[in-house]
Amino acid sequence: MQLGEASPPAPPPAGRNLDRIVFGCGNFGGIGSSPSLRDAGDSETQALRLLDHARDVGLRRFDTANTYGGGASEKILGKWLRAQAAAFRSEAQIATKVGNPHGCPAGDRPLSRAQVADHLDRSLRRLGVERIDLYYLHEFDRLTPLQETLEAMSRAVAAGKIDRFGVSNASLSDVEAVRRLASPGLASRFGYVQNEYNLLATADAEALIPYCAAHGLRYTAFSPLAGGLLTGKYRFGAEPPADSRLAHAPQVFAGHLDEQSFAVIERLRQSADARRETMAAGALRFVLDTPGVDGLIIAPRRIEQFASLGLAP
Repeated sequence: MQLGEASPPAPPPAGRNLDRIVFGCGNFGGIGSSPSLRDAGDSETQALRLLDHARDVGLRRFDTANTYGGGASEKILGKWLRAQAAAFRSEAQIATKVGNPHGCPAGDRPLSRAQVADHLDRSLRRLGVERIDLYYLHEFDRLTPLQETLEAMSRAVAAGKIDRFGVSNASLSDVEAVRRLASPGLASRFGYVQNEYNLLATADAEALIPYCAAHGLRYTAFSPLAGGLLTGKYRFGAEPPADSRLAHAPQVFAGHLDEQSFAVIERLRQSADARRETMAAGALRFVLDTPGVDGLIIAPRRIEQFASLGLAP
C-alpha cells in the first residue's frame, strides 16, 4: 500500500462469526415486555421479513421471551418456524424466557413453581415445538426461593420440555447460587448467561464474564449497540428522531445519556472512521473481541441494518 493511500476496510466482525450471532425477536409485536410499548414494535409482516433475511444471511440462533409483545413475539416466531424446511428447523436453536413480572398475575410470583410450569406450556404452544432448546430465567424475582424455581426447571427437563437452561439479568452471586443449588441433573443442563454488555456497560468484564469462561458457561451479550446509541444516530443534547427507540422509551437509556457516555460514542465514531467500518460494526467488534464472550444478540428492525452489521446473504 502506498503512503497516503486509504487503508482497506476492516472485515465485518459479525460476518466472520455467524455462529456467535443470535437474532433477537424482542421488537416483534412491541418493544420488549412493556405493555405501554406494544404499538411501537414490528408488525407481523415486518417481523416475518426480518426473520427470512436473518435466515438468508446464515443466522441459526433465535431469542425471544414469553412476555415480548405480550406473547406476540413467540407466536410470530412459531408461525415462521412452521413454514421452514425440516432441515432448517433441525439446526435452528430457539431460546425463550420466563420470569418477567409483566407475565405474572398480580399477587403471584413470576418464578414460582406454578408460574414456570404454566408459562412453559404456553411458550411451547405459541412456538409450536415439543421442546425448547434453551430456556432462560428472564430475571430473578427475589420473592421466590431459588430452590423452588430450580425444582420447576428440573421437572421441565425431566418431562423433556427443555434441553438447556440459562439465566439472564444475573449477577455473579446469582450465577454462583444456581450452580450451588442446582441438582446434578439440572446442573449439567445449565450452560448460558445472558446479560447486557456493550461499550457503555462493561461491568461484567471485571468478574462475571471471566467466571463464566472458567466454569464452561456461555456468556451472551444483549444490547451490544446500547439500544442504538452506539450506531451514532443520536447526538448529545439533541432531540432523538420521532420514530426511534429513544423517543419511544427514554427510560431504557437513563444511565447512558450523559456526557461521559457520549464521549465514548465519539471515540467509537473516530475508531470506526479509521477502520472504514460502521459504528455498529465497531461496537459489535468490541463485544465479540472481549475474552470470555460467547456471542451476542442483534435486533435489526430494517433489512438494510443487517448490512451495517456486516451481514449479507
